[in-house]
Amino acid sequence: MDLTLLLKALILGIVEGLTEFLPVSSTGHLILVGDLLDFKEDREKVFMIAIQLGAILAICWEYRSKIKDVAVGIGSDKSANQFVLNLLIAFMPAAILGLLFIDVIKQYLFNPLSVATALVIGGVVILWAERRDHKIEVEQVDNMDWKHALKVGCAQCLALIPGTSRSGATIIGGLLFGLSRKAATEFSFFLAIPIMFAATFYDVYRNFDILEFDDLSMFAVGFIAAFFSALLAVRGLIRFISNHDFTVFAYYRIIFGCVILLTAYTGVVGWSEFG
Repeated sequence: MDLTLLLKALILGIVEGLTEFLPVSSTGHLILVGDLLDFKEDREKVFMIAIQLGAILAICWEYRSKIKDVAVGIGSDKSANQFVLNLLIAFMPAAILGLLFIDVIKQYLFNPLSVATALVIGGVVILWAERRDHKIEVEQVDNMDWKHALKVGCAQCLALIPGTSRSGATIIGGLLFGLSRKAATEFSFFLAIPIMFAATFYDVYRNFDILEFDDLSMFAVGFIAAFFSALLAVRGLIRFISNHDFTVFAYYRIIFGCVILLTAYTGVVGWSEFG
């Protein structure tokens, strides 16, 4: 058992859990931290996607009552049927584009330069979005119709670019399309369940031949760390948005992205894919 490898898995699992549901890009942070830890081989890229399942299960646990009610009500409850339909509609755009372009994305965009650029651009977009007047059409996630879901699903496609942030794209997209801050955030949480389950199992299936039995302990450590850290992050975010907007995350993205670009330009940090 390689203790150094397990320590790297623990660190990356914590990073994944803390950033998955914040508008700062978990994939981007994993790429950056993985680059610093020299954790960037093909099987390690599979690890970075697979441990997202741990974070998603934290959402399933936190909202287990809502998920149970929807599961029981499918077919007989109009609200449950609409909720599931909304998730399916929002899920499809990113799922289709992901299937078509995942290999290209991994080859050309899984690097610190792309992440840093997307962090800065995304931060500017959040600042712009938060300075606009928000016209709220939907207060609660159960009041969404299929048109709102489709718009949020299209916004989620931007998150295929590492550093953009899936939660950031869906939450800010939701705000721009008339959802309240709470509805946009909760729908982003729920939408993560099908998209991340699909991404995890599809990527593991496609790359199963490069994985080894010894990798199981690495995946287990990352998975558990992601679950518990995500649980803390989700609870903290729900409390945070009750009294704050997302401006602080925008400034974090811009500063962090600029630091990466500056350290790369000056040679302070030998980031890969920079010249």
